[in-house]
Amino acid sequence: MEDDYQTPRFTIGRQSSMAPEKIPEPSIHSEEEVLEDGEEIDGGVRLMYLCNEGDVEGIKELLDSGIDANYRDIDDRTALHVAACQGLKDVVEILLDRGADVDPKDRWGSTPLADAIFYKNVDVIKILETHGAKHPMAPMHVKTPREVPEYEINPSELDFTQSKEITKGTYCMAMWRGIQVAVKKLDDKVLSDDDQVRKFHDELALLQRLRHPNIVQFLGAVTQSNPMMIVTEYLPRGDLRELLKRKVQLKPATAVRYALDIARGMSYLHEIKGDPIIHRDLEPSNILRDDTGHLKVADFGVSKLVTVKEDKPFTCLDTSCKYIAPEVFTSEEYDTKADVFSFALIVQEMIEGRMPFAEKEDSEASEAYASKERPLFKAPSKLYPHGLKTLIEECWQDKPAKRPTFREIIKRLESILHHMGHKRQWRVLLSLFFCLVSGFCLFMSSLTCFFFHVFISDEAIDMLSEFRAQEET
Repeated sequence: MEDDYQTPRFTIGRQSSMAPEKIPEPSIHSEEEVLEDGEEIDGGVRLMYLCNEGDVEGIKELLDSGIDANYRDIDDRTALHVAACQGLKDVVEILLDRGADVDPKDRWGSTPLADAIFYKNVDVIKILETHGAKHPMAPMHVKTPREVPEYEINPSELDFTQSKEITKGTYCMAMWRGIQVAVKKLDDKVLSDDDQVRKFHDELALLQRLRHPNIVQFLGAVTQSNPMMIVTEYLPRGDLRELLKRKVQLKPATAVRYALDIARGMSYLHEIKGDPIIHRDLEPSNILRDDTGHLKVADFGVSKLVTVKEDKPFTCLDTSCKYIAPEVFTSEEYDTKADVFSFALIVQEMIEGRMPFAEKEDSEASEAYASKERPLFKAPSKLYPHGLKTLIEECWQDKPAKRPTFREIIKRLESILHHMGHKRQWRVLLSLFFCLVSGFCLFMSSLTCFFFHVFISDEAIDMLSEFRAQEET
């Protein structure tokens, strides 16, 4: 992590009027983060997570420890915004009782009351009104023929003087309003390519609708001048591919937690009401690590809505064929279960420490999938927590309908992680028991030696002296 990276970054749940409808997913490790080198989670970030999960006791504990109830994230959202969007009236009441401002405005000018009205959270609306929240004014009508999108960023605000390439030569790092951001440029060379321009606009249309802790955060875009750009949060810890190159294999507990992060992000994409999104390029280099150790799904350049019909077949020119489902490769009809297939390969790779069909070329790997071949499980069975190998095999079933949904996958992974936690507790107890037994045995051994010295050794010495005296005589 660079030394000049200062602002903790965070996205959660529904956000202003830009976010789609979402069913909250259960979380079992809001505070049990995957961190390295003894780092601690920012208290404000933890507050936002707990408010999204509705963890009343956890919120009280944090506020009692001195965390500011008016903490703001990069988009100036507060915990009250999150609770109002999610319709959590108990959380709203706690925050207001602990001094939360009732009418803070986020980056888009939305207040908690405006968010509660948009998501039709009646109970929250009543509570906010009781505490004096003001109803938002109607927006001004733009009279110019060409309206500027609310997410539009002035390109002069982007500082590329210390820019560096991030991944695939597509994204680069820049400074925007004092923070580091990732910028994806549409070069002048491809502006004449209608297909590339369409993909750019499609990705932009998807990103501005997404708000979830396990999805990369969209910050804005440059669309009124050239080059056109998409600006997202910059995650200095890099992607999962880089981590796997360094670590080779991940510890089973880490792999399961990472799998949960990916599954939560993908479940969000697949369950957007009306317009579920198929990622189609789910692979380690498109999964980023944030500063709290969580994973976030990124790069929606080839993603598409389930309801949108394609004009031409999806090809391996668009992405790596090492991770795409066989039905996509063979140009058959496919749905969100194609992402489930890719997910299984990633989870196996985290345990095995090697890419799927590493010895094959991309196209050869895809042909193997289509022929019902799957990567072998070569790692020792002890590295696969109970139930994980079976889950992987179900996720890469040849028939998409037999693969579980990400909502089902989340439940299975939570159960696996829970079982691992109990197993670790028993190991600790057994270790403690054996330590006590060893200590007791050592004590008894020392006590035996002591009695031997006091009651036996003197008699042995007398007998030896008497024997020597007889021998001399």
